[in-house]
Parts: sequence; structure tokens; C-alpha cells
Amino acid sequence: MPGETSYPLISIIVVNYNGKKFLSGCLNSIFLQTYLPFEVIMVDNASTDDSLEYVQKNFPDVKIVAQSTNLGFAGGTNAGIRMAKGEFIFTLNNDTITDSHLLEEIVQPMQQDSHVGVCGSKMILPNGRINSTAICISRSGAAWDRGMDEPDLGQYDTPEEVFGACAGAALYRRSMLEEIGLFDEDFFLFMEDVDLAFRAQLSGWKCMYVPSARVVHFHGGTSGTGSELAVYYGNRNLIWYIIKNFPPRVLFLSMPWIFARNCCDIPYYLLRQRGKAIVRSKIDAIRGLRAILLKRAGIEKKVPDKKILQWIQKQGRIPQKKKFF
Repeated sequence: MPGETSYPLISIIVVNYNGKKFLSGCLNSIFLQTYLPFEVIMVDNASTDDSLEYVQKNFPDVKIVAQSTNLGFAGGTNAGIRMAKGEFIFTLNNDTITDSHLLEEIVQPMQQDSHVGVCGSKMILPNGRINSTAICISRSGAAWDRGMDEPDLGQYDTPEEVFGACAGAALYRRSMLEEIGLFDEDFFLFMEDVDLAFRAQLSGWKCMYVPSARVVHFHGGTSGTGSELAVYYGNRNLIWYIIKNFPPRVLFLSMPWIFARNCCDIPYYLLRQRGKAIVRSKIDAIRGLRAILLKRAGIEKKVPDKKILQWIQKQGRIPQKKKFF
């Protein structure tokens, strides 16, 4: 009709692995969104808890991509993106409940500035404390969720440009993903959003934090916080994202902190009965370096080092409660 405004399609990608207990809350909240149009794609990573049957019966409007094996968050999300038709891609963890205005709010920076490639939400834990308001990185390679476990007192209520967004609830411009590539499927789980955020920064794309886009996240609902799975993939992939993305000069100057952190990780996790996972993560990280270096050679850097350095915080260590793992 004349005078109607046409809004771009947003494709919502939910990756699920044995998360049936979360799906009712997650999917019901999605279908309460005030923004239209959107499509919902659930990628099921070979669940064994009847997740597929539950969604097929109760949410017939959800498009399902059923995998025969578990592809992790990275591979699962990519499978959904390849099926998606939207101009914008919203990645969402299955253990979340979205505010009804989330899509309406998070898409605004994309519509206002064509240089914005990623938008992050304000992720809140069920107890009301903060889960994530952005991804931060340091020269040691440590990556963490800004504000993790802090009381939500309004300290992160200002929209601003940030380094990256937690992919548990983030919006990506399709044209940016076509330029820099999708999530690195070799990462499987954890740090894949840090890697993608770094590649976006290297290519000159902006990431905006949108505090009015809110989501409740049952952190660690699928993988478990501090589990052997989280320790292994998080620490292996941390080494990979550093080697893959740090510009040569930045990598050289940061090497003492990178080396120290990786050495300190081993006794830290040994004391927490995660020795096998941390040692295996270091060994496998080294084994995979050849493939990572080949990927590094294919990344086009379009910004000066100072643009990257502005996001790398100087501390070698961060408070333990703020660490991903």
C-alpha cells in the first residue's frame, strides 16, 4: 500500500543441541517480536532429547535444519546462514529469552550506517546481573564478556562502538559476512565470535553495542560453564584466534603476555581438576597452527595497526570472574 515502509528481513538462527528444556522459552519469546519481517531457522546438531519432534509439533513456522552430526556452534550457525534469506542475520543461543523489542532496537544502527557490520545486545543473567555487553580482548589474547557478573546499575546503558559482540545474541550484516567469511568451523565451539569480530575489525567494519536490545541468557546452558568441553575449546581456540588475526607488529609486541598467559593457564586449571583438558588444548592448538597460518594469509587487512590497538587492553591479566572459561 502507498506510504507503507518496507523493512528488511531478519533471519534468526538458533543452534540447538539437546536443549529441549530451553526451546519453549526461547522460541515463544522470538514470536513476540514487534519487528517484522523475520524468519526463524533452528539448526539441530543431532540432538537425542526429542528436540526436533518438539519443535515440529509446537512451532510449525520454524524452519529446521537437521544435522546428522554435531557441528558445534560455528558449523551449526553457518548451516543456518546458508539457508537464510535475510539481509541481516541474528544469531541466538537456545538458552535465551528475548525482549519483545529486541529486533526492533538492534537493527537500527545497521539501517542508519552502512559501515556497521555487527550489532551486539545487552545480555542479562537470570539473576539480573550482566552476562555480556561486548567482547573485550587484551594483549595476552584473553577475551571476555564486558561486565560479566556485575550488577546491572546502568553502567552499560550508552550505545557505543565496541570491538565485538557475543554471538549468543548478535546481529550481522549479510554483505559483511560475504566479504570476510562466516564463522570458522574449525573452532567448533567458543571464541568463534571473537575470531569473526577480529576479521570484521581488520576489514574496517564497525560493531555497535545496543543496550536497548535485551536478552536473558541462561549462561552455559548447553556446554556448561567451566566444563572440560569449555576449557578445551576455549583455550585451544584462543591461541588460534591470536595467531590468525593479530597483525604482525601487534603479535610481536604482545608475545611476552601471550606466552605468560598460556604458561599460567596450565597450573591454574590443574588446581581445578581440568589438567587433561588444558594440556590437550595446548597440544592440539600447536598441531593446528599450519592450517591457521594458511587462513591468516587469506585475511585482508584494511585498517592501520592503531585502529586495532585501540581495542586491545593493556592488562596482561583480567579478573577471573570475567574470563570466558
